Amino acid sequence: MTAPTSAHTDTFARDHLPPAGQWPVLEFTTELLQYPERLNAAAELIDRPVAAFGPDRPALRTPDGDVWTYGELQRRADQIARVLTEDLGLVPGNRVLLRSPNNPWAVAAWLGVLKAGGIVVGSMAALRARELAPIVAKTRPSVALVDHRYLDEVFTVRDTVAPDLAVVAHGGDADEDLSHRAERKSGPFRAVDTAADDVALFGPTSGTTGVPKITVHFHRDLLSIDNTFGQSTLRLRPDDLVACTAPFAFTFGLGMLVVFTLRAGACAFLTEAATPVQLARLVADHGVTVLATAPTAYQQIVKSGEVQRLSGLRSAVSAGEHIPLGLWETLRDELGIKVIDGIGATELLHIFISATGEDIRPGATGRPVPGYRATVLGPDGEEAAPGVAGRLGVIGPVGCRYLDDERQANYVVNGWNVTGDTFVRDEDGYFWYQARSDDMIVSSGYNIAGPEVEAAVVTHPDVAETAVVAAPDPERGSVVCAFVVLRDGVVGDPAKAREIQDHVKQLIAPYKYPRDVRFIDALPRNPSGKLQHFKLRRIVREQSAEDQA
Repeated sequence: MTAPTSAHTDTFARDHLPPAGQWPVLEFTTELLQYPERLNAAAELIDRPVAAFGPDRPALRTPDGDVWTYGELQRRADQIARVLTEDLGLVPGNRVLLRSPNNPWAVAAWLGVLKAGGIVVGSMAALRARELAPIVAKTRPSVALVDHRYLDEVFTVRDTVAPDLAVVAHGGDADEDLSHRAERKSGPFRAVDTAADDVALFGPTSGTTGVPKITVHFHRDLLSIDNTFGQSTLRLRPDDLVACTAPFAFTFGLGMLVVFTLRAGACAFLTEAATPVQLARLVADHGVTVLATAPTAYQQIVKSGEVQRLSGLRSAVSAGEHIPLGLWETLRDELGIKVIDGIGATELLHIFISATGEDIRPGATGRPVPGYRATVLGPDGEEAAPGVAGRLGVIGPVGCRYLDDERQANYVVNGWNVTGDTFVRDEDGYFWYQARSDDMIVSSGYNIAGPEVEAAVVTHPDVAETAVVAAPDPERGSVVCAFVVLRDGVVGDPAKAREIQDHVKQLIAPYKYPRDVRFIDALPRNPSGKLQHFKLRRIVREQSAEDQA
């Protein structure tokens, strides 16, 4: 059986895929995962819902009251596809950089690029030129569609590494703004007849471990995340209003606000920026029914006393980091909601282990969602027995394909996608998170999971946030080091450090307590909000080197 013919006349993406022998195993084991040879994800995400639900159903809402219907979103996506192909010379397979906070024009641009047969290069609006430049250099976009408030960094990158990049702003008043160009286009745009395995998206990783990698995703992959987690676990309804704090370039946000929502005929509530407390108030004021955010945001909402503002939710999703059991129980007790925990990865686009409703086992991440299988791998790369900690391995319809990156060989082991997380699988097939593999601290021969210590530290009433890493120690090899952000007005001094240490000793085994407590104004996070533990490790290593000098 021969592979379907690609619609891409620009073959850059396929030419820079990893060798076939380095790909993970891909499996399509459910009826929903059977795809035709020709498939354009944008047509499935906007044309099909318009036909099924009608053009007048609200698709996108913003806090200032702006509402786009499905028909309006379809029209603007078609207009953008025409601007790209008729004005900017885009041919199938060309890359288009998108840079914008979460707003309606960003959704229309994303759909328009895919309809035109282009490849979206996701980028977060918060990235600076030095972070954006390597992404542009690696993916070689021909066009950038950029929110008019975020142009400067793109111009800097164009002038340094991409002189031929055509930059088009949106959301401004200039005559050449994308919105004005789009209004000059009329008539529907027929989506390019792409192959199901034509590349649709380049997704840079979040960079929690340093230099981002560029993940490659096909048109069918974008539907697969809905045909697995979306359909089996999330189960959106057409009357849902969905909020998510993650940007579209962070594929957790792309799934929640674009893929899952549009396929369900639901409405996305788009916020460009909101603190956790502001988010809780927006949820209450606008009648949001489904919320997806990181555990840190839920924790801050609880600590602020605003948790009852989430009482109108029918469903809540937590991802990006493991949600501590105590926080999960608090949300259950306060709101009557069993938060859907889940683990995903940019390499696999979205969540692949989760549970919902009565299937939730408190404290466990869950079981593989239909369409995926998972295991725990030992040091030799072979599957470990239940109860034994090891590296998480996953196989499903989506898998890791880095764009021209030697690190591909590190992520795929014997066909498994190896995420870098340490888990234990129990006899019932539930997976229990232990730590990121590089977050496991070995101190005096004891293995200590950093997230467990973090979960204990953050329960202290004066602690707003914390992150735990290993600090070098001449006697113990390493000790637990906790970086702590205190509540406003609380003084960080040796007495407060001892108080936090004593608090932790009462909650977990005393040998796990942080022997080194360092107070810090803010924890380092990447633009998607994930903690950058590697930066904290660098701080302790540099401090240790200075102490020894």
